[in-house]
Amino acid sequence: MLTDLRLADFRCFERLRFEPAPGTNFVIGANAQGKTSILEAACVVARLQSPRTSTLGEIIRHGRPGAAIDAHFSETHLHFRHEAGKRAITLDSVPQTRSVDYLRVARVAWFSNDDMEIVRGSSTKRRRYLDFLASQLDPVYLRHLRAYERALRSRNALLKDARPRREVEAFDPILLEHGGHLTAARSGIAAALAPLITQAVHDIGGAADTALATYLPSPISDLPSSRSEELRLRQTVVGPHRDDISLALNGAEAARFASEGQQRTLALALKLAQTRLLIARTAAVPLLLIDDVFGELDPTRRQSLLTHLPTDAQRLITTTHLDWLDPTLPATVFRLESSQLSTLNSQPFQ
Repeated sequence: MLTDLRLADFRCFERLRFEPAPGTNFVIGANAQGKTSILEAACVVARLQSPRTSTLGEIIRHGRPGAAIDAHFSETHLHFRHEAGKRAITLDSVPQTRSVDYLRVARVAWFSNDDMEIVRGSSTKRRRYLDFLASQLDPVYLRHLRAYERALRSRNALLKDARPRREVEAFDPILLEHGGHLTAARSGIAAALAPLITQAVHDIGGAADTALATYLPSPISDLPSSRSEELRLRQTVVGPHRDDISLALNGAEAARFASEGQQRTLALALKLAQTRLLIARTAAVPLLLIDDVFGELDPTRRQSLLTHLPTDAQRLITTTHLDWLDPTLPATVFRLESSQLSTLNSQPFQ
C-alpha cells in the first residue's frame, strides 16, 4: 500500500506531498491542474516506467535539471531521480545498481481514457500493454526488451545505410536471443489473459458481448528467410517489434465494427484482466491508478467496474467532479488546486 508520495520538480509540481489512505482515494480538480501527473509519479517510482511517455526526460519540470520522487509502500522507502538522461534509484536508502530487487516492492495497474487506443490504435499500443504487464511478471523481461531494442536500432541503421551484409548480420544472434525470450513471455501471458479478458467484458458490459483476444507473433526465428524483403524495405521486417494482438467482439474486429461504448468496455476489460493476472501470478494486489475514467462511463458500466475492481486494492482515482459518485461509497477525497492538495473528507474503508 502506498502511504506517502513526495514529488520534486516533477511535471508541473515544484513540490508536492500526497498521503493516500487505504481503500479508495479520489483526487478532484479542474483540468490541467496535474491530477494525472500525481498518478504518473506513483507509477514511475514503483515501476521505473511512465504510462504516458517512453522518454522519462519529459517528466522533469520545465527549466529544472532533474526530477525526484520518494514513496513509501508500507514500510519500504523507494527513491527515484532522473537527471541528465540518467536515473538513480535507492531502496531503503541503499543505492541500487540493478532494478530487480527494487521492482519487487510494488505492482501497478493503470487505467486511463487513453486505453481506448489499445483497442483502436496502432499495434505499438498493444505491444506496450503486453510489455507493461510482462515487466511486472518476469524479473528479466525489461533487460531482454532493452537489449533487443538497442540491437534493432543499430541493425536498422545499417540496413538504411546499405552497409555490408556481414555488418548487419552481426546483430542477428542478439536479436534471436532476446527476441526469443520476448516472444515466449508474451505468448504465455497473452494465453493467460485471453479468458480473463472475455470474463471482464461480461463483468463490465453484461453478457451480451463476447470478446476474443489472440496473440499474433512475428517470430524472430523467421529472420534468415526475410533477407530479401528487409533489403528492399531497408529495415528489419520480422521480430517482436512487429507483434500484435487481434481484438474481436462478437466475431468482428473491435477497432472497425464495435461501437464506442463497446470499445470503451473492451479497453477497461483489458486493464481489469491485467489486474487479475497480476494478482493470480504474484499473490499481491497491485496499486490501482485510475485516471479520469469513471466520468466517461454510463451509470451501468461505472457501477459494474467499481463492483469488479479487487475489493482489497488501494485505488487512486482522478476526476473533475464527483456528481456521479454514490455518496455511500467509503472514500477519501482530495482537492488539487494551484498545485496544492487539500483533504475534503476522510471516510476510508473500515
